[in-house]
Formats: sequence, structure tokens, C-alpha cells
Amino acid sequence: MPSDDSKKEPAESAGKKTAIAHKLAAKQQEISVTEFFEKNKQILGFDSRSKSLLMGIKEAVDNSLDACEEAGILPDISVRIDRLNDEDYKICIEDNGPGIVHKMMPNVFGRLLYGSRFHALRQSRGQQGIGISATVMYGNITTGKPAHVISRIEGEDEVAWGMDIVIDTKTNRPIVTNDKAFDWEGREHGTSIEYTIKGRYITGKQSVFEYLRDTAIVNPHAQITFHDPEGKRYVFERATDIMPPRPKEIKPHPEGMEIGDLMKYAGNTSQKTVKAFLKNDFSRITDRIATEICEKSGVSPDKNPAKLDREDA
Repeated sequence: MPSDDSKKEPAESAGKKTAIAHKLAAKQQEISVTEFFEKNKQILGFDSRSKSLLMGIKEAVDNSLDACEEAGILPDISVRIDRLNDEDYKICIEDNGPGIVHKMMPNVFGRLLYGSRFHALRQSRGQQGIGISATVMYGNITTGKPAHVISRIEGEDEVAWGMDIVIDTKTNRPIVTNDKAFDWEGREHGTSIEYTIKGRYITGKQSVFEYLRDTAIVNPHAQITFHDPEGKRYVFERATDIMPPRPKEIKPHPEGMEIGDLMKYAGNTSQKTVKAFLKNDFSRITDRIATEICEKSGVSPDKNPAKLDREDA
């Protein structure tokens, strides 16, 4: 006859497996987007010291150009690099753009995936809302120092606001200190960001100088001033006062949409019928084409688009 001990072994083994499963379940937790990028900095372009220095400047300059162009302002951008030691550099980028409303400054610079262009179907340099906040995050984690941001919007009664920002990587939320209003002499409107970053300044190809020179060439309406770590000053003069035409937001075309995206789009429309939805919310869909789509798909043109199911889509 089997002993009592042999009968207990399977039960004890099952109990141990159950205990392990509970331990593993207790370790499961949500990871914030900032924590993910903190451990995968190379995805954002911060994969070497020299590239990290360049990427931070590129993100700030792109933001400055976009902001100025959206406001119809000829861009005047200043970039300064100060070498603090062999690895640490203090970067300051300042522009004459429309500025940022005070209450929005912490989110713009202190939250990843926070921006105004992600849902817009138009061409722009930045879209995801990652770039400048990722630069702030990289500076925070490599040097432990906050970014200092200044901004002022146009208006006689408007003052400039300055603040220090650190990103809480667990919550993807900004931690703001030294939030103060002051008189920004000589600047009626604009934005400035100053941060410290570990990097390596190089000359030649893929250098900051080359990037700024090339940027000035393809943006002849902008003036860019560059102060390098050696104390040299370069001015890339504005070649024209004519602003480029503003990019227009376009509507999508149903042929380029996935089923899930189409159903979500239909659920958010203000149109009351499928035919009106096709005609008014998509590009290049005429009355005839909308009718033809409804006939071929077997969907009533008078159906409420919010009630479309997967088979209809």
C-alpha cells in the first residue's frame, strides 16, 4: 500500500505552484510611458553622447520653428552651448515665438506624449509630443538637474513665467519648483529652455553646427544664432521675409483606414447618416461615390454611422 507521505506530495506540489502563481501575480504592475523610455533611451535617439547632445537641440529648434510658423512670426532662434566639464553641457535655446500659456508649461515640457499635433492630419516637424519632454527627461536622469523654462505670451498685461521642471518617471507628470513671474526685458513674447545634459560636442558631419546650418538653408525665413562651447558666435542670416504657406489639415480617405480606425472615426462623427459621414468627413468622396460605396457594401445611406458594426465596416 502507498504510504501517507506519497499521497501528500502531489497536494503539496500543487500548493507550491499556486503560491508561486500568486507571487508572480503580485509582481505584475503597469509601466508608465516615461519609465519605458527611461530604460529604452535609444528609441528616442539618445544612444550616444554626441547624438544625445544633437537630438536635444534638434527637438527644441523644431518646436521653435513650428510655433513661429503657426503664429505667422518670422523665426529668430538662439542656441547656446556651454561646456561645464568633460561630459556635462548646459544648453539654452530661445525663440521669439507666440509663447506658451503659463498653466500649460509644465505639461508641454514635463509629460511625454503630450502635444497638440498628434491627432492633426497635416505635415509638421513634431507630432507625437515626445521630443522636448524626452530631452528634459534625459537631462534629469543623466545629470540630476531640472530644466529651466521661461515663456511669455504677447499682451501688455502679460508677464513672463519661469520655472524648474523635473519629470516623475513613475507617473509621467511634471514636478515644478521655483514657479515665478518676472519681467523678461527685451522679449515681448517667446520661449526659452535651458537644461544640462551629458554629451559630447563634435565638429564636422552630424555636428550641431552642421545641423543648424542645414536647418537655416532649408528654412530661409528663419534667423539662427549659434554660440558654440569654444565661445565662437555664428549667425545664419534670414534670406527672405516671406513665410512658407501654412500646412493645411486634411481629411482621411476610407481606403487608407483600418477597420478599427474606421469604426472609431464613425463613432465620433457629428454626422447623422452614413452618406453624410462619407461625404463630409472624408476627402475626395462625392455624393455619387458615397452612394456607390453604400450600395456595394449593402449599408443603408440613412443609417446612423455610430451604429455601424464590424460587418458594415
